[in-house]
Amino acid sequence: MATLLVELLTEELPPKALKKLGVSFGAVIFNELSKQNLVSENASYVTFATPRRLAILINDARDVSPVEIVKLKLMPKKVGIKADGTPSEALLKKLESLGLDASHAKKIDIQTDGKMEFVYLHQKNDGVPLSAGLQKAIDLSITKLPIPKVMTYQPQDTLQSVNFVRPAHRLVALHGSDVVPIKALGLTSGNKTLGHRFHSDGDITIPDAKLYESTLEESGFVIPDYDKRRSTIRDQLNKKATELNLSLQEDDELLDEVTALVELPVVYPAQFDKEFLSIPTECLVLTMKTNQKYFPLFDQNGNLAEKFLLVSNMRLEDPNNIIQGNEKVVRPRLADAQFFYQGDINTPLEELSKKLKNVVYHNQLGSQLDRVERLVRLSLRIAEKTKVDGVKVSRAAQLCKADLLTGMVGEFPELQGTMGRHYALAQGESPEVADALEQYYRPRFSNDSIPNNPISNTLALADKLDILVGIFGIGLIPSGEKDPYALRRQAIGVIRILTEQSIEVTLSELISWAAQNFAQDLKLTIDESIIKNFIIERFRGHLKDKGFSIDKVEAILATDSERLHLALPRLHAIDAFLKTDDSSALATANKRIKNILKKNSPKDNSVVDTNLFTTQEEASLYKTIQSLSPVVKRAIDDGNYSDALQNLASARITVDLFFEKVMVISNDANERNNRLALLNQLSALLNCVGDLSELSI
Repeated sequence: MATLLVELLTEELPPKALKKLGVSFGAVIFNELSKQNLVSENASYVTFATPRRLAILINDARDVSPVEIVKLKLMPKKVGIKADGTPSEALLKKLESLGLDASHAKKIDIQTDGKMEFVYLHQKNDGVPLSAGLQKAIDLSITKLPIPKVMTYQPQDTLQSVNFVRPAHRLVALHGSDVVPIKALGLTSGNKTLGHRFHSDGDITIPDAKLYESTLEESGFVIPDYDKRRSTIRDQLNKKATELNLSLQEDDELLDEVTALVELPVVYPAQFDKEFLSIPTECLVLTMKTNQKYFPLFDQNGNLAEKFLLVSNMRLEDPNNIIQGNEKVVRPRLADAQFFYQGDINTPLEELSKKLKNVVYHNQLGSQLDRVERLVRLSLRIAEKTKVDGVKVSRAAQLCKADLLTGMVGEFPELQGTMGRHYALAQGESPEVADALEQYYRPRFSNDSIPNNPISNTLALADKLDILVGIFGIGLIPSGEKDPYALRRQAIGVIRILTEQSIEVTLSELISWAAQNFAQDLKLTIDESIIKNFIIERFRGHLKDKGFSIDKVEAILATDSERLHLALPRLHAIDAFLKTDDSSALATANKRIKNILKKNSPKDNSVVDTNLFTTQEEASLYKTIQSLSPVVKRAIDDGNYSDALQNLASARITVDLFFEKVMVISNDANERNNRLALLNQLSALLNCVGDLSELSI
């Protein structure tokens, strides 16, 4: 046993894919060596990933796998052995197919599996040398790497082309201090690697696999461990920000990207001209993060400061040249943002909105102006229902796509909506309208907030429904993981707005209004039921993510799948109801009622003739239904679902006695229909909050 090292040294790897590449490279090699029994049962491994290398270190690797005695089950004895005890033709052919001659027939063994006797062969498998096993493992690992885009290049001293994510220059394979002879990507393994491009000089010999990390850190000026490098950067960023009495915004995505760009991270503070602070903060932050990979800093009030932090790949006693160089680089970037902002702010959004007729939204759905006109109509329709200021909603809808034609959004599409808000405020629009231009895109991603005012919510609903109905109408329904128009996210947005803001409008109404909005000449095929089912399916998942069991979700959806804003209070009421002693009995009775009605539907579902009652239990149940119905209805109308279920619980004894004493399926047709009608009324009452028969009790 010894430590095994495999390192692949390359040109700079794609930073956004680096972590996944490192994890995959190591995991496939380790798993393949494990299958070949070339690592111990207690072996563990660590992976390394820097901008120029992928590596794995396994603490317990064998130089050769153990010899194995394999027991092969060949065939039933009656097929493999003749009556005289000699091997049959079938057995000899089976041995031949395994590359064995007739002499191996003497090594067979007859055993029973408990039912029948079988012919077994005990075969000795020699151990696999590490070199052969590792060759297979690295070939498989390279094949399975999640490479974003493959390059084709020709390694030095060879005429054969190679396909890989970036040109590879060195291959290290060490078992302890011994080189493991393998080949990959036109390279032959050795024990020499390279360190930092600037701080290190020449080849670095790895004396032993277990000294790989320490050798690279001390002699190569490289921190090969991705997570260690990331933690180093985070600690330095926080330390520098504290020293400057400023704060950082959490940005794991940027931290990951910077970690993948440096091998020896050093954080330096820098600054830009204060005059640029007149530009909206979002523009400056996005410019610094996206183009330069800088970390903006904020003062104690949350305002952007003119200072920022940069992560360098050079550790210098005097870093002034690096700092000043980055300050020179960021200035023209910020100047561009300033130019766009100053140019955009003087162009009225209303004027830009008219030019949207020249911008195609989708070749089957018209221009962006067509879409804006639909949003104006649809948002006004929703506003009528929700009692929202129609003038402001209409204005927000009219301007909501105008910033797509601004220079700033053209440069930074991520700022659409954000810049619309800034320009609207600068041009004198009301704060509610301006906020709506930014908020109607929400939620943009998982766990994002939803709009926080009625104008924004109304426009957001209109926008998401227009997308859903339009894209479904041209037949681009999401399948599998493919969802290019983010329809699942749009559906979740509709769900969250309706439920979290308790907007009192039915799902079918919203879909129907959106469908009516599209021009007839577009010739869309809109099946409103399919769109509703798509949203409800997302709703099921959304409620499950909130911790509600699927039976409770199905219970409330079976009763009402239209008014999503009532779902959460109904679910909470059912949760409370299930903790009572009466819930199990009523749920069981309800299942029985549903089964009876399913098989025996009454001729008249609603009319109950008290003159046909022949038992006291029928009369008692009828009286209970009549007395409870207005009480339960009042509780439901007031949104007191727990009170409604508690009142229903009082009917338990009456319901139990009815089923104990009354034969529902009477031989008398009139009596039978009357009792079925009575159960129909009871079923409607019991299921007014949720279908109790769906509950797993």
